Amino acid sequence: MRIGELAARAGTTTRTLRYYESRGLLPARREGNGYRTYDECDLKLLEQIRTLQDFGFDLEETRPFVECLRAGHPEGDTCPASLAVYRRKLDELDSLIGQLTSVRETVARQLARAELAAEAEAPGGPEPQCELGRHTW
Repeated sequence: MRIGELAARAGTTTRTLRYYESRGLLPARREGNGYRTYDECDLKLLEQIRTLQDFGFDLEETRPFVECLRAGHPEGDTCPASLAVYRRKLDELDSLIGQLTSVRETVARQLARAELAAEAEAPGGPEPQCELGRHTW
């Protein structure tokens, strides 16, 4: 198949495919007239790349999976290098989850404090004054 058909089937653009080719992720074979040709294996490579990118992997992190497929494995994630990328990504995600949990706890404490302050001011107390609006000319 030609580059346009591969792009359409993979749900991407020919520009993206050329970029992947320039990065060494997508091999291009050339016909006698110079047109790029691809096959179903190339479509599988693209599906692997796109799936990983949808999961938050950067393009370089997809390389071991692509190489695993190119080596003839039925799945791109069964090679040692692919497994190592999975492990690193899980460590990265665990770290992000920890950071987000900490931020969430801080926001929850701030909300609780602000709600208590709002309740203390509300029942019959004076209207709060905004200091920014006061001018002494």
